[in-house]
Amino acid sequence: MKCDHCQTDITESEEREHLGRTLCEDCYLDALSPTKTCDPWAVYSATSLERHMGHLAALTSIQTEIRGVLTEAGDVEAYALLQALGGKVTMPQLEREFATLRHMEKVRAEKREGKIFIRLF
Repeated sequence: MKCDHCQTDITESEEREHLGRTLCEDCYLDALSPTKTCDPWAVYSATSLERHMGHLAALTSIQTEIRGVLTEAGDVEAYALLQALGGKVTMPQLEREFATLRHMEKVRAEKREGKIFIRLF
């Protein structure tokens, strides 16, 4: 059996039903909890937490690496950032990490010439 979204092979015990589609666990979780980059409460919570923990104290290793790539390369498109990370994350994982960094006001997206670039805040 295959996931209707990502086409990954799944066993019957691992399948999840959502809106008439058969999904793997990862796609099911993504469907139930979509990534939201514009969330004022998340921004408030993240910046408040950072004030209490100290500068950059709450970043994971991949978030630190994302900021490092952006510091070195400047503004990049999402696929270029994904390649620069060398396959450590998938596009959905990068989107989640971006959303977290966006809430912390560390990175943001900017549209230029019809393309979306990720850059430091």
